[in-house]
Amino acid sequence: MQTTLAKYHIGQIVRHRKHPFRGVVFDVDAMFSNTDAWYEAIPEESRPAKDQPFYHLLAENDQTYYVAYVSEQNLLPDNSGEPIDHPDLSDLFGDFEDGRYPLQFQLN
Repeated sequence: MQTTLAKYHIGQIVRHRKHPFRGVVFDVDAMFSNTDAWYEAIPEESRPAKDQPFYHLLAENDQTYYVAYVSEQNLLPDNSGEPIDHPDLSDLFGDFEDGRYPLQFQLN
């Protein structure tokens, strides 16, 4: 069995390599774990390999906020030092500090 190490960590801000959006990592899959329909909807010439980490992001662009699922090969670290404004951030993370978001642990 192959062990995959994720390059990015939960709470880290990343940006997409090709598309104009940034996001905060809130979960990581060691390899592709979405639906075949989702994968097939990506143009074939742009489809990432499935055997790499995939990241769940609280993402934002100039128009909207959303959740994104992105392969490691399509992400870069975001070194802008700017926080993310996603409205769901406070559900998962504490306040922006030292360029990242600490996980917020709550027992309900």
